[in-house]
Amino acid sequence: MKLQLVQMEGQNAFTAYGEGYVSVNAIRHTSNLVVLPDRLIPDWTQASFATLNVTDFELLASLDAEIVLLGTGKQLRFPRPELLRPLIQAQKGLEVMDIQAACRTYNVLVSEGRKVAAGLIFD
Repeated sequence: MKLQLVQMEGQNAFTAYGEGYVSVNAIRHTSNLVVLPDRLIPDWTQASFATLNVTDFELLASLDAEIVLLGTGKQLRFPRPELLRPLIQAQKGLEVMDIQAACRTYNVLVSEGRKVAAGLIFD
């Protein structure tokens, strides 16, 4: 699905998504990544959703974002509570959703000038 965007010049935006991929600024990605308005972190983690660990969340907590969107694949799945400790300690908000919802929500928040990061798990 292609996404219609409000002009977000100079910032990363999701431009499409589909089965097993997302496109950021018209470039297709098929592996776990983090998207921020000013940079991408490809291959953020090699983990599947089931094998996410505290280190993965420590990286998310270290980002310059007030809210982190966690896209958990095709379906909504919640991470184990102990994994959230780094985000809680850093006082970062977390919203968990499927990848498609994370893409749409990210674009809205960036268009509003919010400091947001989207961490996407493709499994």
